Amino acid sequence: MTKKIAFITGASSGIGEAIARRLAAENYCLILNARREDRILKLKTELEEKYNASVLPLIFDIRKRDAVKNAIENLPNEWKEIDVLVNNAGLASGLSTIFQGDIDDWEKMIDTNLKGLLFVSRAILPLMVERKMGHVINIGSIAAKEVYANGNVYCSTKFAVDALNKAMRIELSSFPVKVTAIHPGAVETEFSIVRFHGDAERAGKVYEGFDSLHAEDIAEAAWFVLSRPQHVNINELTIMPTAQPMSGVIHRK
Repeated sequence: MTKKIAFITGASSGIGEAIARRLAAENYCLILNARREDRILKLKTELEEKYNASVLPLIFDIRKRDAVKNAIENLPNEWKEIDVLVNNAGLASGLSTIFQGDIDDWEKMIDTNLKGLLFVSRAILPLMVERKMGHVINIGSIAAKEVYANGNVYCSTKFAVDALNKAMRIELSSFPVKVTAIHPGAVETEFSIVRFHGDAERAGKVYEGFDSLHAEDIAEAAWFVLSRPQHVNINELTIMPTAQPMSGVIHRK
């Protein structure tokens, strides 16, 4: 393929889906990963019809190490020259104190936000190193910078993503493979619905009374990062709603 190829995890909704749309508009070929096959296939059809994009759906759970390894090792040859990896898949599950926390919630966050990112990166980074080119975008969170009440384990996983981003930046710079973290504040997606285990009413209250970020805002930032000249690496961006100066403070109308 002469077009650039982007591999996006968690592409079935929210920020991942928005980045897929933005990169399709910029003539990228897309490898779209998620667990929800119906959504990925619907997005594939839309991007093919609207942008004449080449889209390869990969349906697997990034928490499953063997599934990640098998899917990436068995990519068709024409899809192996991955230029961009967007480690977007992530979630929050629950909101409680450590002493009242649900260990199943903890494991889900650690397995997805941390181990899943590592499994995918371990499979794809050697391909970039071999070609001596590429760009990794790790989608973090303001929770990677500031801990908030009852966000303990979620914040811990995102602090880890921030540390891994810095480690990748050091270790890949000589090849040279670019590495960037994007840390959003409150973005109105399915994030809070997942956090509150499907309670849409409770999730909706998170975004009441202020203008939150939208997934498209983060997609636009991702495109800005990718469109810089080769000698420019954006190490990290922290992007907040104007109404949210820090993680625990939102000015509501």
